Amino acid sequence: MMDFNTFKQNLELIVEGTRENLSTIRTGRASPALVESIKVTTYGGQATLKLIELATITNSGPQELLISPFDPSTTQDIERTLRESALGFLVSVSGTQVRAKTPPLTEEQRQKYTKLVSQFAEEGREQIRKERDEIRKKVKEEFDGKTISEDQKYRDEAEIDKISKSFTERIEELKEKKVQEVMTV
Repeated sequence: MMDFNTFKQNLELIVEGTRENLSTIRTGRASPALVESIKVTTYGGQATLKLIELATITNSGPQELLISPFDPSTTQDIERTLRESALGFLVSVSGTQVRAKTPPLTEEQRQKYTKLVSQFAEEGREQIRKERDEIRKKVKEEFDGKTISEDQKYRDEAEIDKISKSFTERIEELKEKKVQEVMTV
């Protein structure tokens, strides 16, 4: 008899990975997830850290992020990194806080981001298919080794397909939600 808990846990990790990838895609709204993983070289080139490790990042409005460095000496490095990033932020400094305003998306950018959303979703579905194929191989090996009956093999395969389908549908839901966010003006 096959244990499906590990299979479900692996699929859960795939869905979470897809969710994280999708959170990095810019929508019409500013989100801390957009900048959390940006790498900032600071302390005179001595350290390269993710922005989330250097500052608190909060929304200061629908299109603006407020970044408050833990160490005020990193403010200029954070500002420079955000200005040079491909995200196109309008950056300003007030005291030790950095404000990053997201410019509105053009229709062309929205289309590009929609394609990226689809690409991330497809990568997640591919990983699910790969996991499904791996566990189906194990079921076939058990059947070939005569440790399970043919009926059990078909029951296990049906269960594997049912679980895979439910996780694939979750990725599809994430994709549709993100596309809607991207396309909302």
